[in-house]
Amino acid sequence: MQLKNTVIIICGPTAIGKTKLAIEIALHLQTKIISADSRQCFKELNIGVAKPSLYELNLVEHFFINSNSIKEDTNAVSFETYALKKVNAIFQSTNYAVMVGGTGLYIKAFCEGLDEIPAIPTELRNDIYTNYKANGLTWLQKQLQAKDKNFWEIAEQQNPQRLMRALEVVEFTGKSINEFRKRKQQTRDFNIIKIGLETEREKLYSNINNRVDEMIQMGLVEEVKNLLPFANYNALQTVGYKEIFDYLNGNCSLDFAIESIKQHTRNYAKRQITWFKKDKDIKWFNQNEYNEIIAYINAVKP
Repeated sequence: MQLKNTVIIICGPTAIGKTKLAIEIALHLQTKIISADSRQCFKELNIGVAKPSLYELNLVEHFFINSNSIKEDTNAVSFETYALKKVNAIFQSTNYAVMVGGTGLYIKAFCEGLDEIPAIPTELRNDIYTNYKANGLTWLQKQLQAKDKNFWEIAEQQNPQRLMRALEVVEFTGKSINEFRKRKQQTRDFNIIKIGLETEREKLYSNINNRVDEMIQMGLVEEVKNLLPFANYNALQTVGYKEIFDYLNGNCSLDFAIESIKQHTRNYAKRQITWFKKDKDIKWFNQNEYNEIIAYINAVKP
């Protein structure tokens, strides 16, 4: 059966140019964008999550940007519900929608659906948290490496909240958190075209390093300083914020914090590439091949 509506998904590692391309495609198709970024949705975060500029947001209407608070529990399951609702709203006025982001699990949830994770007993959750506070991040990393290697390979390895969540799931269920996906893939009532952006590793790393330098110049330290009262929130246990918190708390120099952000972001980009390269439905293009991407979309869209 030929489906009339189509979602074009732009994915790939951080700092590859996904936002720019998504806006160009949305303008070309005269449609709107749904972000699939697990951090840009938080209205309290700006510089450190490389959120689209006000100019870019005014060019094309975006959803899941500034839509949530760091005080809310936001995850792949809630994103699936949100994104399906928004894409159906977009389809009321056009046959095309654009999704863009680097959070692979969010994109997978949108395309295929996810299973709900069983409720974790409070006693187990508290036990893991107590051990983490007593033994530190290294203990948590080693536990997850040993008990859930599959998740560890694609995890935000500097994010203790994400790691504790994965550890409690494998401890309670005996299964990797990765396994909690629909046993039978959901069938969506729209077409999905997946486009991945790639470039030479050296170029990508240069992009990342330059972006971090720009974030510092734009006032990242001041942004993080204003978030100090919320430093223990899950949304802030992430690259770009955790390192500056360490600096502000006197645990390292600013130069060390900046270099750590660059290194941790490069590590994250490698894990993003590993995740997306496993998806055989993604058609890959160099980050500068705009004309080729538009030609491909025009050729495969209904």
